[in-house]
Amino acid sequence: MPRLLPALLTLLAALGTALAAGPARAAVGFQLAVVADPQGAPIELAIWYPTDAAPSAQQLGPYPMQVAPNAPVRGTGLPLVLISHGSGGSLANHHDTATALAEAGFVVGALTHPGDSTEDPSLAGTARGLILRPRQYHLALDWLLGAWAERGKVDAGRVGGFGFSAGGFTVLVAAGGVPDLRRIALHCTVQPGDNSCRLGRPGDRLPQGPVEWTHDGRLRALVLAAPALGYTFVPQGLASLDMPVQLWRGRQDEILMHPWHAELVRYALPNPPLHAEIPAAGHYAFLAPCPAPMLAAVPEICIDPPGLDRVAMHREFNAVVVRFFSEKLK
Repeated sequence: MPRLLPALLTLLAALGTALAAGPARAAVGFQLAVVADPQGAPIELAIWYPTDAAPSAQQLGPYPMQVAPNAPVRGTGLPLVLISHGSGGSLANHHDTATALAEAGFVVGALTHPGDSTEDPSLAGTARGLILRPRQYHLALDWLLGAWAERGKVDAGRVGGFGFSAGGFTVLVAAGGVPDLRRIALHCTVQPGDNSCRLGRPGDRLPQGPVEWTHDGRLRALVLAAPALGYTFVPQGLASLDMPVQLWRGRQDEILMHPWHAELVRYALPNPPLHAEIPAAGHYAFLAPCPAPMLAAVPEICIDPPGLDRVAMHREFNAVVVRFFSEKLK
């Protein structure tokens, strides 16, 4: 299995050997739920977790999975990780990472953000969409810890957040970050070559007065993969985030141009994050590997730069993510 880069080896060494032999991994149970939002559209939520039930072949959107639908949860006092997808994505986009965490004993939730998803992109790239995302994330976490039938199996003191792209922005805000959305229009005027400006709507009207961001004090550790809009947090927007953070960036990211996103998150965090850069990775390399029908339908998010094997990359990426959350959510 090819190694990704020296920085990743350093990260593995810092965390301990992520691929070392350990306890037998659990089979994975799976559920789908809908979380009511009194002020908006219902939130779809997927849940992966350890189980003793036998898995079978299942389909989640375009992705095949081996899971046990609606099986009982194995264990008690389990840590929880909640995943936020990128703009225009869905709860399925990081199913392989969710499965790896569930095999290691985690409960994992992943929501689809109404208004900024594959099926409904009506708010993608807008100020309103960005403001709603942390609120939707908070509601999903509330449901998992307060309404889910298996909530008694989860340790509410061991909660982590995982976010990709706009999901990284979402998780940072949920953890206490305070962005300045006025910087978006300025950034896109000064840096028109940043392709994220073409996907977003930098001229979208901002709300009058201060934004009331939704924060959630239950998050204890964060994994950020190619987080978006890092420049909105500079200089003091992340000053309150004193939890452990693992930060990933692809050096061939064609959407979030360096150094305006992940690098400025790295700069704004009060404590240095565990940081890894993957030389051959583009922006979408952090999405789960694409099955053949998806590759044919949306090659722009499935084909990686030369030199990157996404399947091999995710094998190592998922192992490092699992090890990080295992150590930081003790």
